[in-house]
This record gives sequence, C-alpha cells and structure tokens, in this order.
Amino acid sequence: MISAYCQNGMPDAARVLYDAISGGNMRTGTILLSGYGRLGRVLEARRVFDGMLERNTVAWNAMISCYAQNGDITMARRLFDAMPSRDITSWNSMLTGYCHSLQMVDARNLFEKMPERNLVSWTVMISGYGRIENHGKAWDVFRMMHREGLVPDQSNFASVLSAVKGLGNLDVLESLRVLTLKTGFERDVVIGTAILNVYTRDVSALHTAIKFFQNMIERNEYTWSTMIAALSHGGRIDAAIAIYERDPVKSIACQTALLTGLAQCGRIDDARVLFEQIPEPIVVSWNAMITGYMQNGMVDEAKELFDKMPFRNTISWAGMIAGYAQNGRGEEALGLLQELHRSGMLPSLSSLTSIFFTCSNIGALEIGTQVHTLAVKVGCQFNNFACNALITMYGKCRNMEYARQVFSRIITKDIVSWNSFLAALVQNDLLDEAINTFDDMLNRDVVSWTTIISAYAQVEQSNEVMRIFKTMLYEHELPNSPILTILFGVCGSLGASKLGQQIHNVAIKLVMDSELIVANALISMYFKCGSADSHRIFDLMEERDIFTWNTIIAGYAQHGLGREAVKMYQHMESSGVLPNEVTFVGLLNACSHAGLVDEGWKFFKSMSQDYGLTPLAEHYACMVDLLGRTGDVQGAEQFIYDMPIEPDTVIWSALLGACKIHKNAEIGKRAAEKLFTIEPSNAGNYVMLSNIYSSLGMWSEVAEVRKIMKQQGVIKEPGCSWTQIKDKVHLFVTGDKQHEQIEDIVATLKELYTLLKATGYVPDTEFVLHDIDEEQKESSLLYHSEKLAVAYCLLVTPNGMPIQILKNLRICGDCHTFIKFVSHFTKRPIDIRDGNRFHHFKNGNCSCEDFW
Repeated sequence: MISAYCQNGMPDAARVLYDAISGGNMRTGTILLSGYGRLGRVLEARRVFDGMLERNTVAWNAMISCYAQNGDITMARRLFDAMPSRDITSWNSMLTGYCHSLQMVDARNLFEKMPERNLVSWTVMISGYGRIENHGKAWDVFRMMHREGLVPDQSNFASVLSAVKGLGNLDVLESLRVLTLKTGFERDVVIGTAILNVYTRDVSALHTAIKFFQNMIERNEYTWSTMIAALSHGGRIDAAIAIYERDPVKSIACQTALLTGLAQCGRIDDARVLFEQIPEPIVVSWNAMITGYMQNGMVDEAKELFDKMPFRNTISWAGMIAGYAQNGRGEEALGLLQELHRSGMLPSLSSLTSIFFTCSNIGALEIGTQVHTLAVKVGCQFNNFACNALITMYGKCRNMEYARQVFSRIITKDIVSWNSFLAALVQNDLLDEAINTFDDMLNRDVVSWTTIISAYAQVEQSNEVMRIFKTMLYEHELPNSPILTILFGVCGSLGASKLGQQIHNVAIKLVMDSELIVANALISMYFKCGSADSHRIFDLMEERDIFTWNTIIAGYAQHGLGREAVKMYQHMESSGVLPNEVTFVGLLNACSHAGLVDEGWKFFKSMSQDYGLTPLAEHYACMVDLLGRTGDVQGAEQFIYDMPIEPDTVIWSALLGACKIHKNAEIGKRAAEKLFTIEPSNAGNYVMLSNIYSSLGMWSEVAEVRKIMKQQGVIKEPGCSWTQIKDKVHLFVTGDKQHEQIEDIVATLKELYTLLKATGYVPDTEFVLHDIDEEQKESSLLYHSEKLAVAYCLLVTPNGMPIQILKNLRICGDCHTFIKFVSHFTKRPIDIRDGNRFHHFKNGNCSCEDFW
C-alpha cells in the first residue's frame, strides 16, 4: 500500500501508513523516501532517511538518486562519499546524477574510477554525452564498450542510435547496423524504428529510409508516423499521404503526423478535413491542429479551436502562447500566460521561453523579470533553454547585469548559451567584452562567427571584419549567407571591388551566389563599387523580391541614372511586384539626381493615390531636394511649410543643400537656424551655411558662423578620399602632408595645374572658404583630398588604367571641373563616389552632366 500510494503521487497518505507501523522498516522507509524524491520533496525524503534506524545500500542508493534527480549533485556526492559500502548501483546512481546535470567531466572522472562497470554504466555515459550534444564522444564510448566485449541490449542500442542521429553521419550508421544484424536487434521494432529515425533525419537519405521502412518485418505506430512525418518534412506530402493510406491501423499518432505535415506544407484546409474525420481526437491532435493554424498565420482560427477543446494540457497552452509570440501578438501571449497561471497550472518550459521571446521583442523588462521569478518557482532556472532565452531577453532589454548573472549560473554552457551571451554583448555595444568572450569559447559555430563579424561591421572596423573572416576560413568553418552579405556590405562601403570579387568567388564555390539574400547583397556591392556587374547579377537572378528591385532602383539613383531607374520601376510594375515606401525613396532620389521634376511629382502623388502609402519624412526630404536642386528654392521652402508632418533634420538639410548650390543666403540662413536648434553639434550644417556666405563674398557672416562653431565646440569633419591599389587602401585628407609620397604627389599636381591651365582650366576660387588673395586661394584648392588621390593614382598605376576614388563629402565644383580636364588630358576614365552619388568622368565629361 505504501508503494501504491507513492507510485500514484500520494506520499502523504503513504506517510500516514508508514507512521502507523511505528516508523516502518528499511524497505518501507526506502519506498517512502523514493516516493518523496520522485515528487521533488527532497527535505521530507531526507527526514525519512535520517529517521531510519538502520539503512542498507539500497536505502543509501535511493537517497543519492533522490538528490541527483532533483539537481542537488553536491549533496548526492557528499552522501556517496559517506557510504559505508557501495555496490554497482551506487556508482551508477551517482553517474546518472552527473550525466543528468550535464556535468560530463565529473561523470567521466567517476566512470574511470569505477571498480566494475555493467551495461547500465556504459549506457548512462553514452546518453550523457548525447544530452550535451557531444555525439562524437558518445560514439567513442560505445566503441570502447564494444572493444571490451560487452554485447549491447535494446536500451544501449537506442542510446547510441540517438547519438548517431545527432552526428548525422550515415557511414557510422551503416557500421552500427552490421552489429544490430549480428545481435538480431535490427528485427526489434524499437531499434528498427530508431534506425529509421536516423535515416529520416537526413532529407537526402529519404530514398534509403523508404527502402528500410519497406523491408521492416514489424512496424508499430511510431514507425508509421516517423515515415509520414519525414516525408512531410522533406516536402513530399503526396508520398506521406500514400504511406498513410497503406497504414492498416491509421492510429492517432499517424493521423496527427499527417495533419501536421499538411499544415506545414500550407494545406491547412486538408489538415482540418482530416482532423474532422478523427472520431474522438485526443489532445495531441487538437494541439497539432492549433499549431498548424499558428504556422499559417491563422491566429484567430487557432484561438477558436483552443476555446473548443474539451481538455487542454500544458502543450496546448504552450502552442497558443508560442503562436501568439511568433505572430507578433505579444500582448495576447502575455494575457494567455496570466490566464494559465490563474487556472492553477504551472507553465511549461516551452511557454516560458516563448514569453521570454515576447518580452525581448516588445522590451518588456519588468514583465520578463516577473516571469523569470515564475521560472524559478517551476524549477526551470537551471534549464539551458530557459537560461539562453533569458540571456537573449535581458540583452535585448539592455540589462546586461542580469544577463551576466544568468550566464554565470549556467552549470554546463552549451554553444547556444555562449552565442546568446555574445549576441547580448554586441547588442549592448560592449565590443571589447564580446571579443574576450569570443576568444574564451572552446567551441564556435557559424552563429558565433556571424555575431562577431557583424559586431566589427557595425562599428565600421573593416580590417577586423576581413581578419576574422580569414581566421574563420583557416579554422575550416564555412561562411553562411548572413556572413557573405556582411562582407559584401563592407566591400561596398570601402569601394573594394577586387576584394568583393574574391568573396563573390567564394560564394560561387559554395553554390550560395544564387541565394536571394546573397544576390541582393551582390547587386548593392557592385553598384557601390561602380561596377556594371550589378546589372549582370540582376539579369541572371531566377527569383527577385521587393528588396532586389529597390536595390537596383537605388543603385541607378546613386549613379545619376534617373531615366533608367524609372524604366526599372516600370519593369517592376509590369512584373506584378507592388512597390513599398523604400521603392519610392529610391525613385524620388533618382528623379532628384537627374532633375526630373515632373516625374518626381507624379511618383510622389502616386504613392497615396495608387498604392495607399503614406509619405514619410524621407519622401518629403526627397521632394525638397528635387525642387531645390532644380532651382526652385522658394518652392522647396513653401513645400516644407505646407507639409502635414513636422520637418526633421533631413528635410531642413535638403533645403540648406539646395541653398548652397544656388547661393540663396536668405533661405539658407532660415534653414540653418532650424538645424542649429535641432542638432547644434552637427558641423556639416555650419559648414554649408559658411559655404553659402563665402561663395557670395559675405566674409563677416563667415566669421560669425565660425565664431558660433567655436563657442559650441563644433569641429568640422575633414574632407578625405581613398583609393585601393593592389589590395591596399590609401587614404588622403585635405591638406595632407603625411603620405610617404606626398612630395611626388604635389609635384604631379603642380605639373597638372600648369598643363591644364594651358588647355582652358581655370581654378574656381569661389570654393575657398577664406578671405585670402587669389594666389593663396589657388594654392588652397590644390590640396583637396580628391585631387591628391587622383595624382597618386596617376603616379603609381599604368597609363590608361581606370581610376576609382571614394570620398566622404560632396565633391566641390572646382575639383569636379579639374577632374573633367584630367580625364580628357590623360585619356583615363575616372570614377568618384562622393557622399551623395557617383561621378563617372570620361573624355572631359561627367555622367552627372554638371547637375549634382
């Protein structure tokens, strides 16, 4: 009776009987403390143990198991060390405790010290390594066991097959199958199904899986459902239906597997028909249908079904909570958790991790902390899944103190734990600590490399990005699509076309160049590098998304090819792709750079009239820029006053830039004053106003602007240009005297000045911002960074070789004219990408047609 009460979760009733026979005996005491242990009531189990007048090894083993099962490995080991005598069960109990707590180093040390081992010992070790996903070690332990002459039993084979499944190595499976055949276990339905499970894990091995399935002598419902699920997952839903039709029983498990597959393939209506055919669906079937609705974004349908359920379990609640979270309905996920808690049920691990995910997305730190407390109450505080989700949540909510606490308390950190903590550090701009954490990682996967590479990219440390990438390849880790897109982005920012081509070759070798995300990044990179390869990539793409079209339209805009951008937009429309807000930013930019006022107005109006899109600040800024560039500065200002939204810095900057081009000091001053109020530390606004005044010879006003800059502590950003020669980037700053070949560069520039003046070039001293004499002004213009860069390229590259230069600020009018003359005199194409757009100089002309 004591045993029956304990097995049915009624230890208090068992205790009443135990006390009724004056404290019981060794056997009844052991049964009772085991019952308490299974229910997590460790203190009461220990009281029973301490109250036993005598104890045998079985009692000691039961108490050790009680501590181990409930995660108190320290007390389990203390008791183990205090035992007067031990048997093999004692050793296996302690070994099991270490393995269940994922303390495999301690488990291995204990395993090595065991005076004798049985099949249970080996199976526990294999399972333990499987738990920490060190499947290679698990396989090594099995091979060691086999060499010692032990014959596996069903449990042992099942454990090692689980490890082989994790390895994903079919050659290892084939070698293990030889042993299952010799021992007769391949005919065992449990082991046969486990083998089938390994085959079905690999989509490329589905043909072999089907053949193995067809040759199985005995099948159970799990065998049939495994095959149905595998075919569904592999996208072969019709084959899954055919297997289901052959199943003589069509158990609930198989029906559930098929309706799950139908839902995953988007055939949710067929799944519902199958669900309705089940006479008395069990809770698993209801759960599968709810999950199917959620996977297809049919949240309300899932909720309707959930409300109709005759019985719900924790998985039902978890499915709904996860579905709400994954479909962006976080508030409803939180509400459902509260409802679950009020009903007296404790949330499952899955529900808790979903809520942590929700809190991460909506920044609900306070709620997340409360749910963390609930996780402790449930006993999930040491679970890796929960801890990893908590680290992510605290990281996204910018509470690194709590994230560090959770990470430090994880007993056995898996790769996800390290990656979660690394990502949290990067999200909170703690790059130095992230680097140290990355260096401390014993194992890294592609996620680790992606995180650290993206961290360096975010702070524009391009050299470090490339260094880490080379290290990654050296350590035989292949890049994924996100890494390639980051690298292409870096190459585009640097204008490093040769390096970009090398990485493009890597993508081709890995057969990743045709992936949509990679191809889009390639188009963007080649546009930013001024290469025509962007068109070739676009033409070869079999699949295009809205980002593809937006990228190519923006690329044309950057190169001043406004009419080509319009044609591409028309092509996009005819392809049936609907534009979004980003599309119109690219289009309006293209119109602005090409002076297409009428077209710009048409597209601006089309946004709301044809597509129901509300113009954003970026679109208004583009229109101000378009009107201002084409000379209608007053119209641009009036447009701002008529806008239905509050103008931001981008809009006022666009107006100020137009005033600079057309030398309108009156409106320019008004725009600048707005900007000085909004962003008083932005040097560019002061410099633009100063440029307007200096171009009009208003030197006292220039001095006043400089005085304000000094008072505000604003420092002007120096103009700089860079070029890549033989995989090395050379940087030049206006007035630069540090370059190792500066004397030769200056000599080349002076020689060019003399030659070009003879052919009609006249330095435009209007772009000198100081009130000095003409000769000094000409000398000042000589040292602009783009001129230094052009001269250097002429010095070190062969005659006729194209020149490409990148610049941080807008090119000045004098440099623009100078480079037109250089391109004509040297017969060299010269491409310059400034802060606004590309200029392609050839034979004395520029692609911008002097409109930029």
